[in-house]
Amino acid sequence: MSQQRRALIAEDEPILALTLQRMLNKLWPELEICQLAENGVQAVQLALEAQPDILFLDIKMPGKTGLEVAQELAEEWPEQQAFPLIVYVTAYDEYAVQAFEHSASDYVLKPVSEERLQKTIQRLQTRLQSKAADNAGDELERVLGQLRNLLPAQHSAGLATPALPATTPASNAEKLHVIRAAVGNNVRMIPIEDVLYFEATDKYINVVTREHSSLIRSSLRELLPQLDSSLFWQIHRSTVVNIRQVSLAQRDESGKVTLKLRDSDDKLSVSRVYAHLFRQM
Repeated sequence: MSQQRRALIAEDEPILALTLQRMLNKLWPELEICQLAENGVQAVQLALEAQPDILFLDIKMPGKTGLEVAQELAEEWPEQQAFPLIVYVTAYDEYAVQAFEHSASDYVLKPVSEERLQKTIQRLQTRLQSKAADNAGDELERVLGQLRNLLPAQHSAGLATPALPATTPASNAEKLHVIRAAVGNNVRMIPIEDVLYFEATDKYINVVTREHSSLIRSSLRELLPQLDSSLFWQIHRSTVVNIRQVSLAQRDESGKVTLKLRDSDDKLSVSRVYAHLFRQM
């Protein structure tokens, strides 16, 4: 008897989600649709809880894009658990899809047709059969490598965030020289070179220097294009570090990388997506 496979659908339009579920039930009745997520944040939470074999991710969702969901799951996925196959579901045309398919087992265009979905199912079934003989971490390593390829060119220097194609290149954004942070009725002026690291917390970013920490109301997505990518490296979905302030990168037996900062007791964890930045040259 073949192994029961489970899938999660992340789609913010309920009619489209139910339509895809109905088509999958018809074309692949053995597949269990274990969860329906209404947005990217819920997709991450439900996927980590259910640990399905397949993810059908809408590219553009509230909270997180499909690419951001894939990145966060790659960072948080249990090491001994096989990483799910990813299918992106998108309304973008063939040209746009080429940028996304590299991190997926497949993609389907909206509106989804049964003929195209049948081909996707066949590819997934073939991949699942081959995965049975692989190590649990093989698919995760494949996805990590392909996510890195999807990051913007400046990721080679260490700074990146998965995003949908932008109409204005991030390189055109004016670079920050001073961070202005409100402290009570005052505004603290922080030279950018004094920043040890930025840490995102909900709707705010914690700006950490040797002397103090200050909150600014912004997101990393807004902040990243304004930073010099040769100095500020993203090391986690919520952390960007001033690389000149890093004295040591420590790798433990499991491969986890931790950064030690100069003149600071703070230690920063590097996620799997960015760990390759600290390999020996």
